Amino acid sequence: MPRWRKSSHSSGAANSDCVEVANLSGTVAIRDSKNLHAGHLALTPGVFANLLARLKHNGPNA
Repeated sequence: MPRWRKSSHSSGAANSDCVEVANLSGTVAIRDSKNLHAGHLALTPGVFANLLARLKHNGPNA
């Protein structure tokens, strides 16, 4: 069973945008914490690192 962690940038508000991540056998899984049954996106660690770098550089609305 995956151990999901909420983003440190997610606020505690009930209607806030929340992202959770988990390590799944060498891949990084990402899901929407408000819609747990919608599934998840699985990325390689390199692709996940690239995504984080782009978000930090361009912001979440890029």
